Amino acid sequence: MPSSRSRRRVEANYWPGFVDALSSLLLVIIFLLSLFMLTQFFLGQEIQGRDTALSRLNSQIAELTELLQLERANSDDLTSQLATLTATLATSDAQNQSLTSQLSGIGAGLGDRDDTIAGLQEDLLNSEKLSDEANAQVALLNQQLAALRTQIAALESALEASESRDTESRTQIADLGRRLNLALAQRVQDLSRYRSDFFGRLRQILEGRADVRVVGDRFVFQSEVLFEPGQADLTAAASPQLDALAEAILQLETEIPADINWVLRIDGHTDSRPISNARFPSNWELSAARAISVAQYLVSKGVAPARLVAAGFGEFAPLDPGNTDEAFRRNRRIEFKLTEG
Repeated sequence: MPSSRSRRRVEANYWPGFVDALSSLLLVIIFLLSLFMLTQFFLGQEIQGRDTALSRLNSQIAELTELLQLERANSDDLTSQLATLTATLATSDAQNQSLTSQLSGIGAGLGDRDDTIAGLQEDLLNSEKLSDEANAQVALLNQQLAALRTQIAALESALEASESRDTESRTQIADLGRRLNLALAQRVQDLSRYRSDFFGRLRQILEGRADVRVVGDRFVFQSEVLFEPGQADLTAAASPQLDALAEAILQLETEIPADINWVLRIDGHTDSRPISNARFPSNWELSAARAISVAQYLVSKGVAPARLVAAGFGEFAPLDPGNTDEAFRRNRRIEFKLTEG
């Protein structure tokens, strides 16, 4: 008979350890999935901002491309005009040479035809005048063409610079996403390690208490440990439990680096039976008041207020959906959860 009782005691000691390990593993998986979703959200916000800047840059590139095409069309028109004037100038030069030749022949053979010579000389002067005007227009068109080519070169340089900035921006976005993922992954690992240490310390402090247990990633205190029924003022019996918790939190504050943003969330819960009085019109007010009372007590023991969050859930997050006294007792609780700030 003593041997049988010993075997049953060994088996009872192994099974809670297995359940505890399985719960911790599930906690880590859920926490990593939550942080992964948060990482994707912030990364999406960052990429969306970069995409907006990239859209503006693409719009500017489109405007520069359109202006470049317009300038090229103007350059083609001026080139066409220049070719026409050059042809006109060549024709005028040919006419000038022909008239000069005619004038020389007439002057040698017919010295008495002054009127004819005067007319030919007038024609020659008109041709020379036309040639000078054509040369001036050609020179002006050459200057305009050179200016257009300079503008086209400047636009092409601006377009190349915009494309280079576009490529650089995409590279920076990719690098930013990679570094953000690495940083978040490191923060997840760090916070998980400190949470594990904190829970391990609390287990040692609160070992052997049936009214304090671990549920998922939270420590759960039954409300009867801290409060009278329907009240939000801490009882005298609550002090030793909360003093031990405050000591563990103060030690945690010295161990977690300053760049890791964390808080201890204090959640108040009630059962589903309604309450209505002058102080607490509903279970919601009662659960919130209890969470605030616990937070204020921890602050009085030196815990930084910035590391505490008090929340009231009323009867809307039960652990046990039943309507028995035992279900009501389990649902009346205060939960402590270490999470990101």
